[in-house]
Amino acid sequence: MNVRDRALVWGYGAAWSLIGAMPERAAYWLFDRVADRLWKRRGARVRQLEANLLRVLGKDTPPEALAAMSRRGMRSAMRYYCEAFRLNRWDRSRIVDSVDIADEDRARLAAAIGSERGAVMALGHTGNYDHAGAWLVAAFSIEFTTVAENLKPAAVAERFWDYRRRLGMEVLPHDGGASVVGTLARRLRAGRTVCLVADRDLSASGVPVDFFGETTRIAAGPAALAVLTGCALHPVNLWFTAPGRMGIRVHPEIPVPAEGTRREKIAAMTQALADAYAEGIAAHPEDWHMMQKYFLADLAPPH
Repeated sequence: MNVRDRALVWGYGAAWSLIGAMPERAAYWLFDRVADRLWKRRGARVRQLEANLLRVLGKDTPPEALAAMSRRGMRSAMRYYCEAFRLNRWDRSRIVDSVDIADEDRARLAAAIGSERGAVMALGHTGNYDHAGAWLVAAFSIEFTTVAENLKPAAVAERFWDYRRRLGMEVLPHDGGASVVGTLARRLRAGRTVCLVADRDLSASGVPVDFFGETTRIAAGPAALAVLTGCALHPVNLWFTAPGRMGIRVHPEIPVPAEGTRREKIAAMTQALADAYAEGIAAHPEDWHMMQKYFLADLAPPH
């Protein structure tokens, strides 16, 4: 392990110890200040966040309005990390009471996870998906399965996996192989719930979709699992409503089309999933934490 990797491992370990022990208001204040400092530097990640947000807000958005939104976006992204370093210390009653969800959406969620069909809840990089997962475990007394990105260095990835396991999740590392898909399919056929953050393509099998009038690729996994197993597929939107609180929207099930090839069915369902993601992002753009190149126009090599 090189010096940089050792520093990252030490830094994350210290954050889980120190930030978790801070008074809550002080912790949120600190992360707001860190977000503001990063925003003022206008590094590559802030500039890319603004390029992505411009697709949501519209190409004619005044520069000052875009800048104000990106500043809120940086604060939202840093709030995720603030809560990541503190969430394991929240008790069950606080977690259960920390989510705003409409009665209709809660009933839809309860029906899906209570069904023998199994259910995939497909989320994007919005709000705090770990908070949503902890709430799902605490409010419905279930364990669900998820797939986590392989962060570098490996010791940092293991810290995040352990953090999520302690929240009650079964965590499968993403390796791009068939073994993960097979495990997820077995869980679904057993009537269990799978939660996937699926608005990015982490493999070569992503599906092209129209997203805010441009083309990107998102993961085919949620739709492919629904076609393969017959499970329910529900898009989920997340957003922050206050420090320590989050809103959750559970969309109606995306049904498997009756006609078409397997590829065509997956493509149609993935576009429906992208449409649901876009609806949530348009309503709460500041809580979309997409600081990487995302649209194919940005990913294409220059001519």
